[in-house]
Amino acid sequence: MTTDSSSTNRAPAEGISTFKGRERALRADRLGTGGLLLSVLAATAPLMVVAGVMPTTFAVMGIVGQPLLFVVLGAVLVLFSLGYAEMSRHVHNAGAFYAYISRGLGGTAGAGAALVALVAYNSLQVGIYGIFGFEVSGLFATYADLEVAWWIPALAAALAVGVLGWLKIDVNAKVLGVLLVVEVLLVVVFDIAAVADPGPEGLSLHAFNPDTLTGAGVGTALCFCIAAFLGFEQAPVYAEETSRPHVLVPRVMFLAVTGVAVFFALSSWALTVATGPATIVPTSQEQSAGLLFFLTEDRLGAAFTDVLHVLFVTGMFAAMLSFHNVVARYAFAMGREGLLPAAFGRTTGSSGAPGTGSLLQTGIAVVLVLTFALTDDKPAGDPTAPVLHLFTWGGNIGALGVIVLMAIASLSVVVFFVRRGAAAAQAWRLATSAVAGIALLVIAGYTVKDFDVLVGAGPDSALRWILPGVIGLALVVGLVQGAILRARAPETHARIGLGNEAFQLEKEAEHTP
Repeated sequence: MTTDSSSTNRAPAEGISTFKGRERALRADRLGTGGLLLSVLAATAPLMVVAGVMPTTFAVMGIVGQPLLFVVLGAVLVLFSLGYAEMSRHVHNAGAFYAYISRGLGGTAGAGAALVALVAYNSLQVGIYGIFGFEVSGLFATYADLEVAWWIPALAAALAVGVLGWLKIDVNAKVLGVLLVVEVLLVVVFDIAAVADPGPEGLSLHAFNPDTLTGAGVGTALCFCIAAFLGFEQAPVYAEETSRPHVLVPRVMFLAVTGVAVFFALSSWALTVATGPATIVPTSQEQSAGLLFFLTEDRLGAAFTDVLHVLFVTGMFAAMLSFHNVVARYAFAMGREGLLPAAFGRTTGSSGAPGTGSLLQTGIAVVLVLTFALTDDKPAGDPTAPVLHLFTWGGNIGALGVIVLMAIASLSVVVFFVRRGAAAAQAWRLATSAVAGIALLVIAGYTVKDFDVLVGAGPDSALRWILPGVIGLALVVGLVQGAILRARAPETHARIGLGNEAFQLEKEAEHTP
């Protein structure tokens, strides 16, 4: 990506249209530390990770050292967060990633990042509808002896999420908070039970041994595990809706990434303790996504396991709502800055929510769920069934997009502070950003290389290039849009990444004698 000379400390160019009216700004003071933290952590879907991602990684990759991988990735993401959090003190924009990238690398690069973010977070959100519908359908069959097609609960969830997306963000935070706290508590209960009643090898720490990270599957395992962290990077999206964004956003990011790393490292270790490190891989291959429920039924009984099944579903709903809110705010920021039609850049009524962006995300979700439902002519348990494709394809496309955005944002942080003449003062943060950016590029490379494994396609399948190509296409289209705006609408190009600052700066200029 090339940089634009207008990328740093840009004031609104002459002729920029103002963003007058409250509907052009998100409502401040909606979220405190607790509400922001809960909104961010809900996207990590802790129970879905422990019950779904961890057994899959053990089974498919054969890597016993998954707990150590979470520690390593936690360290990489803390390094990333040091520069990213410092950037958040200077840029408060619901466009987060693309706003940061535009302020460092220029408006054209920001336009490319904006479309990648919109595609990536939509993919993550819509992908969860697939596994949500599959699991709810299973609950109806198990507990009500009722056959319900997966797409019915998926569509119902899309509509419910859409309604919540129109409400005040603090109301959403309360819903997310309740669901998150309950599922975390249940996982903690399992962790304690596993430690209290370990498998045949006792309280073994073998899973933290570096020797467990040898073999060809480590790179792909990194791809699986980093997807479990997605959500912590969303804190800056809500910056405009907090009272003290320069304080709360960095605080929440560090709390989120360190908390997630510790929680997932301990929970994946508890799984190895429950089965024994020597048998965690074959047991995961046998039980698949049923591993956690198999272990809890043995130690905590059928009633606890039944509750866990229900909370598994509500945790997915919380993640869908969290990603929905992020997509709506990205659409709002893009509409406000001319990257989407102006209608997306307005908030709705007294709630102050980005209603048009919320409608966009709901519409995309409904269309994609119906598309996969119409092509579903196989049993839901069949690994080739469209319901499972929706989850694996959407989840991995989205994860790749966010990894790419984080890598580019790391470079943007370096360029931003160098251009401000703050390189010496921020030297150690710039160094950590550079290291994190390189590590994230390596992980992105592994993700593309092993995409066939991640989505369960054959090595000769065209999907291994088509699916990651979605992110590449979004980047190219966004860059082209940015270049066209720079040539034909320089006043619009000049405000990419500025958000409501463009209006604030112009308003101040009007009152200056």
